[in-house]
Amino acid sequence: MHKPPLIWTNLAVFTGTGLAALVLVPWYGLTHGYDGWQWLAMLLLFSYSCLSITGGYHRLWAHKAYEAHPLLQWIFALGGALSLQNSAYHWCADHRRHHRHVDDIDKDPYSASRGLWFSHMGWMLRHYHSPDDSNIADLKRNRILQFQHKHYLVLTLLMNIGLPLLLGFWHGDIWGMLLLAGGLRLFLGHHVTFFINSLAHFWGRQPYTSKNSARDNDLLAVLTFGEGYHNFHHLFETDYRNGIRWWHYDPTKWLIRSMSWLKLTSRLRTCPQERIEQAQLERRFEIARQKIMKRQQNADTEQWLALLHSEYERLLQHLKSYYQVRKHLLELKKKAVRCKYEELRLRLTCDELKAAFTTQRRNWLKLTTQFT
Repeated sequence: MHKPPLIWTNLAVFTGTGLAALVLVPWYGLTHGYDGWQWLAMLLLFSYSCLSITGGYHRLWAHKAYEAHPLLQWIFALGGALSLQNSAYHWCADHRRHHRHVDDIDKDPYSASRGLWFSHMGWMLRHYHSPDDSNIADLKRNRILQFQHKHYLVLTLLMNIGLPLLLGFWHGDIWGMLLLAGGLRLFLGHHVTFFINSLAHFWGRQPYTSKNSARDNDLLAVLTFGEGYHNFHHLFETDYRNGIRWWHYDPTKWLIRSMSWLKLTSRLRTCPQERIEQAQLERRFEIARQKIMKRQQNADTEQWLALLHSEYERLLQHLKSYYQVRKHLLELKKKAVRCKYEELRLRLTCDELKAAFTTQRRNWLKLTTQFT
């Protein structure tokens, strides 16, 4: 079958950063050495670029999981240029298409159905798909993203060459800083992001759904700033969290939440806990049913299946009843808080009016005593 033409720019970037990271970085380290400041610069820029993708491109713009102050959007837009993963327009258009047509060989831009290599980076090396930005009309109204898209090449050069050069001048070792904070950082940032498109669809568990290839993987979550809880994300894509438990390693979630304390993020979207638990129960029911069908090939199979189904239905009913009562209780608590607030407000108003009345009565008594 005839293969689409190569995208030479992408091929040159990936080849160049790969050679720099695997050959030049070790060679320079052995011949000249690196110090702590250079490693720190690499780590900080690596974290900044990755969080700009996970928190900005992904959860903010692709999925609209929360709203962000323009200052934070500018920071993410510059970090997106630093990551060298295309403008937010192209990135989000592809990602929204991926979610809508996940695993579809023809419509998913980086479908895992076409293999690990293709979903990791093979899809970016050839013209497999024509550009289509029809699904990002909302993002095209964003002035910050308009600016980033229009000046993406300049911003990329400034962030990936100019910034490491500036740090190199300040530090006194230009080549060392270019290799670590430039080449190695870019190589690691690329492949860490690509792991979500590839490994996170092949390696891990599926606690929420088996309707797509996405998987949860704790190790990938550590490597990808919290994006490794991919099975959850594909089912509840508008949730600003990927790791929903307090012990889940999700720095992107922590960043978004902490920025809300500074009023830089708002309207953080979360999926109702009832839906999450129901998805987990449905998935466990599916697994149990498969095990029964596989192991209980005898006269009791139908009885086991009937028992499993009846207990599952009872459990769902209890779940529904529990959350209905819980919701009602929360509403009552909110009303009680409002009543307490209203009571406190009225008491304060009453005290103020009483004080004003007492003062006015005292003045009145003083006045009237002059005429008696």
